[in-house]
Amino acid sequence: NIKFNDIILAVPSSGIHSKGFSLIRRILKKNSYLPAHIKKELIKPTKIYVKEINKINSKKLINGCANITGGGLLDNLMRVIPDALSISINLSKIKVKPIFKWLKNNNIKDSEMLKTFNCGVGFCLIADRKNINNIKKIFTKEYQPYEIGFLSKGKSKVKTFGKLQW
Repeated sequence: NIKFNDIILAVPSSGIHSKGFSLIRRILKKNSYLPAHIKKELIKPTKIYVKEINKINSKKLINGCANITGGGLLDNLMRVIPDALSISINLSKIKVKPIFKWLKNNNIKDSEMLKTFNCGVGFCLIADRKNINNIKKIFTKEYQPYEIGFLSKGKSKVKTFGKLQW
């Protein structure tokens, strides 16, 4: 049901979501000091969105969705987009969590960060703009979805603009 002009909503992640630990282990080997808040983030359980997604589906509020796992934000979104459409993502709207800022400060390129980690976006919802308020009511304050992009027409499957705010 994904269509032209649908919006892309980011649902915040709880943290790393068990993705990218090979790269994280490599970083940890190079760091003799690890702040307590980073240690805590590395063992934080993954937020599972099943209750919210089931409720949203039962109310027919979304046209598509993507769990942001291996492949990161862009690859996972591309998998659900019909051939005639492309996604436009404003990277500057992504609410980057502190754990990802810490990882980025260990000489990781933006492209690698987006490919390996969720960077603070655990799940994406694709919906008609008129459904935003009803969708937001289903989530707790901590996991409030926010707009990061939209569906457009074009030959390129993914268009990004803006920069991640590290």
